[in-house]
Amino acid sequence: MSNKKPIDVVVAGHLCLDIIPRFANTRADKVGDILTPGRLVNVGEVTTSTGGLVSNTGIALLKLGLKVDFIGKVGDDLFGKAIIGILRNYIEEPQGVIMAKGEHSSYTIVIAIPGIDRIFLHNPGTNHTFGFSDINFDIVRNARLFHLGYPPLMRNLYVDGGNELIKILARVQSMGITTSLDMALPDPDSESGKVDWTSILKKLLPHVDIFTPSIEEIMFMIDKKRLSFLKREAKDGDVVNSFKPDDLTRISDFLLGCGAKIIVLKCGHRGFYLRTAGRARLDKIGCAKPAGLHNWSNRELWAPCYHIDRIANAIGSGDSAAAGFLAGYLKEESPEICMKCANAAGAQNVKAVDAVSGVKTWDEIMETVRAPDAKLKDLEISEDNWIYDDGQKLWRGPGEK
Repeated sequence: MSNKKPIDVVVAGHLCLDIIPRFANTRADKVGDILTPGRLVNVGEVTTSTGGLVSNTGIALLKLGLKVDFIGKVGDDLFGKAIIGILRNYIEEPQGVIMAKGEHSSYTIVIAIPGIDRIFLHNPGTNHTFGFSDINFDIVRNARLFHLGYPPLMRNLYVDGGNELIKILARVQSMGITTSLDMALPDPDSESGKVDWTSILKKLLPHVDIFTPSIEEIMFMIDKKRLSFLKREAKDGDVVNSFKPDDLTRISDFLLGCGAKIIVLKCGHRGFYLRTAGRARLDKIGCAKPAGLHNWSNRELWAPCYHIDRIANAIGSGDSAAAGFLAGYLKEESPEICMKCANAAGAQNVKAVDAVSGVKTWDEIMETVRAPDAKLKDLEISEDNWIYDDGQKLWRGPGEK
């Protein structure tokens, strides 16, 4: 793997300000027990931080010891200035972040009541107008890997059949730089939720080396019927518990068929899934080619999460997990170690209220990964074509060759 570039990762795409009021632990069962018309609800101190993939994954990668630059778009308003100011705490000057005159910055109000799933009040702002012309390709040229995130929340990237998104990744790929793409779950009733994502993916994924959506996101895009069925079957209301190993294999078969090379599906509290293409296709990855193609080709693995006694907030945990995986990948770790790094970074993230402060250092990640007594969450697989590797403490699927 080449290490001659001055930047390890350029992280581009969705960027916003997160505003998170602290709620007391009321032991309420549903939001309506707390948020009712005409009621004054006392809350604690507010946490403000940058949010969106540019911030969440980018700052996590910085904390894990990689050289990172940011590309995004904010407005010339109070929130935009706050976003730039926060980013300056991590890098001297985020030159790739554009401040658009007369536009409004994106923000999210996170309603995180203890014991109740989060609610996000989101304004897309400048994320909706972000596109090809907002990317400084002179910055991108200096990177080993380009990681773009949340196109379903960025209108300019999903309208017109995703042509703007495809144009961006095709351009980066033509520069010989490894491409990576993360997704977000669209509101089913929104414009993004009605887009033909299957059609977009078929044109897009030949330009994507590493694809990192969640299982729910990607199933929404390619198999809404199956997702609806699983939601009805979810007795505890958590659809992640309803997915079967065959769902992961079938979905990754489709994504490989579209042209993706390395697929990681984030499965929430059920861990991290990996599927890879054959050696010939992996050999076409850009300058951040996997270390040891023979070890990365034709793999199918599923690694369980680390057990956490107390979860403060799960906002950004998937972004942190992606950062852990990419950090391990760029540090030339094995697929098995990269998956454990993803789970370790995600575990660190959920211990903090915001999306960026929980992730610690690379040494602390590796301390967790190498700990012989690390406590893992149960991940039971009954299918005969999956084999548990007791030494690595993960599952090996039928795609292992």
